[in-house]
Amino acid sequence: MSSPNLHPMLNVAIKAARAAGAIINRAALDIEAVRISQKQVNDFVTEVDHASEHSIIETLLTAYPGHGILAEESGSQHGAKDSDFVWIIDPLDGTTNFIHGFPVYCVSIALSVRGKIEQAVVYDPTRNDLFTATKGRGAFMNERRIRVSKRTRLAECLISTGFPFRTGDNFKQYLAIMADLMPRAAGLRRPGAAALDLAYVAAGFSDAFFETGLNVWDVAAGSLLVTEAGGLIGNFTGEPDFLEQRECLAGAPRIYGQLVPLLAQYSKFASVDEKLRASDRIRSVDPSRSHADLYARSTVGLTEEKADEEAPAVPAEAAAPQPRKLTRVRRDAPAAPNEGDAPAR
Repeated sequence: MSSPNLHPMLNVAIKAARAAGAIINRAALDIEAVRISQKQVNDFVTEVDHASEHSIIETLLTAYPGHGILAEESGSQHGAKDSDFVWIIDPLDGTTNFIHGFPVYCVSIALSVRGKIEQAVVYDPTRNDLFTATKGRGAFMNERRIRVSKRTRLAECLISTGFPFRTGDNFKQYLAIMADLMPRAAGLRRPGAAALDLAYVAAGFSDAFFETGLNVWDVAAGSLLVTEAGGLIGNFTGEPDFLEQRECLAGAPRIYGQLVPLLAQYSKFASVDEKLRASDRIRSVDPSRSHADLYARSTVGLTEEKADEEAPAVPAEAAAPQPRKLTRVRRDAPAAPNEGDAPAR
């Protein structure tokens, strides 16, 4: 339903998001019937993504035929190509969650006016949660005003992130980041839908969010939610002009200020000295090195042969006799065979 208190363009975006959410919810009733294709390794798209995107674009262009469109699946092939008003659409953020029946995904719609995000909608169809923001008017969840968390100590904070999953992603860097953050925070979470992660930061459900490799449609709507809820958002070095930079850090102001010094060295915009420090840190937590390698492999189960190779040396008289002793016991005191049993070998 539209609200007379909301900006007319935001009302249209809400209508589009709810229509897309209805398509997603119907498909979720029978996920096995959904056709899935793979854009690249671990990056999926479904017919639901396309149907949701088509519905959103149709709703937006019916109301504003002179506006431009930038959508995840169809790019900028729809709408006006030179408009100052561009709708940025992710029709189903969290597709991998969706195709597994894991209920963390959303619709994300933002309106950019001359390069600045001015309207934002993030809609979670599984919970019917609607997050909205208009620049200068605050952020809301289901028409209730939301604010970022008031926590000021990193040790009390819940931080969300997105783990690397594409070929070529820097897995070792993420291990180093987690090694830096996990001992300092109350918890680290990976829900799997960046737009919803940012909405949760805006609502104070989590205290911060960071991720690399994100596209503009992943963060456009969520970025306005965060800033209108009193939070800060930028790249890992704290620069606010981040939408096209494929790295994102958002949080309550005091927590954001504590995370920037930790994450700045891992930014692609870091200084040479910071990058050298990051390289040293990555090497120090590399699980392919020394005792870390032994621990990592032991947790997934070594074969007996490998365990013998990795185990510390012990005196021969302590290591060898037990199996020989058991063998002698079986030879010296065999059980008497019952009548009709096969002869003992």
